[in-house]
Amino acid sequence: MKIMFWPGIAALFLFYYGHCSAQTSVSLKTLLREMTYAGAVARWPAPVYTTMQASSYDRNSVSPDQPGWFANDDRSQYIRTEQVNGRKEKVMMDADGPGAVVRFWLTTFRRNGNIRIYFDRNTEPELVIPAYDLMKSGLPLGKALLEPHSSYEAKEKGGSTLYLPMPYAKHCKITWEDLDTDNQPRYYQINYRTYSPDTKVGTFTLSGLKKLKELADSVDQKLLTPTNTIPGRKSEMDCTILPAAKASLNLPSRSQAVRLITLKIKTSKNEDYEQALRSTILSIEFDGQQTVWCPVGDFSGSGVGGKQLQSWYRTVSADGTVISRWVMPYQKSAKITLLNKGAVAIQASLSVVSDKWHWDNRSMYFHADWKNENNVAIKQTEKDRPADWELNAITGKGIFLGDVLAVYNHMHKWYGEGDQKIWSDGAKFPVEFGTGTEDYYNTSWAPVVLYQTPFANAPRADNPDSYGYNTFTRTRNLDGVTFNRSFRYTLETLGWENGLSDFAATTYWYGFKGAKSSVGAKPAATEILPQ
Repeated sequence: MKIMFWPGIAALFLFYYGHCSAQTSVSLKTLLREMTYAGAVARWPAPVYTTMQASSYDRNSVSPDQPGWFANDDRSQYIRTEQVNGRKEKVMMDADGPGAVVRFWLTTFRRNGNIRIYFDRNTEPELVIPAYDLMKSGLPLGKALLEPHSSYEAKEKGGSTLYLPMPYAKHCKITWEDLDTDNQPRYYQINYRTYSPDTKVGTFTLSGLKKLKELADSVDQKLLTPTNTIPGRKSEMDCTILPAAKASLNLPSRSQAVRLITLKIKTSKNEDYEQALRSTILSIEFDGQQTVWCPVGDFSGSGVGGKQLQSWYRTVSADGTVISRWVMPYQKSAKITLLNKGAVAIQASLSVVSDKWHWDNRSMYFHADWKNENNVAIKQTEKDRPADWELNAITGKGIFLGDVLAVYNHMHKWYGEGDQKIWSDGAKFPVEFGTGTEDYYNTSWAPVVLYQTPFANAPRADNPDSYGYNTFTRTRNLDGVTFNRSFRYTLETLGWENGLSDFAATTYWYGFKGAKSSVGAKPAATEILPQ
């Protein structure tokens, strides 16, 4: 093991990242800065918030024990319709503050009409978008904060996702005035934070955004091109790992945080490489507790095959190098282990950059869990008895920050018609109820082509009809889901026909000591790629 240290740069890095005090108020400026402050997700938020979602999910879905739970008419569903100055406005979101809209996803075909966003119960909207199309909002934003979907067409089909945070002190209402009279399908998901009532929040204004354009441009650029040059202590390991063997790297002791992991796996034969990414397991222990157990390819966000990926937290380069920018703090000790559960030897090169971390009562441990189930039954309708396939369930306190869904689809039909559902803290109804698998992953209109964005990616799609391998990943930033006691994340097993798919899910989350995942049993088989 070789350790390198750059004291001057690390001291500056520590000042910024280790002693950053909790926010006392929330504004567009603080939220924009939070988006690119890498260590923010590793601390319990202050001020604290809960995360909710308004969406066009089928309103026949009322309860898991009642008919309609898997109803699939997830379009053009609204809270109510209001008459405003002679026009009909359909209410998409209606939430008391203080809070902040942190993700706005939508899609449709024809788009004639107006979206209006009202803040603090003002009778006049702060923002009017002259179409069911966020790309026509006129907001001066780059591709990270406002992105068209891979299926986007300027005139007819397609949608877009807005990541510009829009805080509000008292209230937010978003409405749609539909000027198409032929029942066009309108799908939407709006994620928002709700802060405690005593939180001071500066309400979003277009004039305020204009004043912060330089900051918004900087955030956009950082999200699109995250740096891999991070100062600190460098720990390295380069070794051959035989079948059924392992190799470990101990990291610097005392209060530290992993800032960057760079990992490259090689096999002597090219045909063994894809399997090696699945059968080489990344295991990480922090302060004696294992919090990461995941195949290297899945941990990277690429799924099966080591396909390229470029996102805010992770990169997989053209030569297969895996780069993780997740910040992983610990108090006393950390150990990274690579386990070779495959049938051939591998060559592993591992480099880890760590630096001092000010551990306090808000610091949390990083987790990455992996679950694999082959031959999951996909159903076409509710009468065929689909299920809520569980990606993870957690007890304890923490924040959910994203997932990877790596699929081998046995059908020549789309498997991802089902909605994601997220529960927290024993809620009887999901705090997030989605509108379809591809919608959750920031695109629309399946089957899906390849795309790369800072917070959502499709690095692999073997065939236009979704047969074979598919990988989707979405990581969260301001839209992380907080939970105090429990968390559960499921996906409906609905598709375009009855059939089978193999699911492998990786979930990323941060938790306080004692938080535990339901994904406890680890596969023992050496051959864990679907056949």
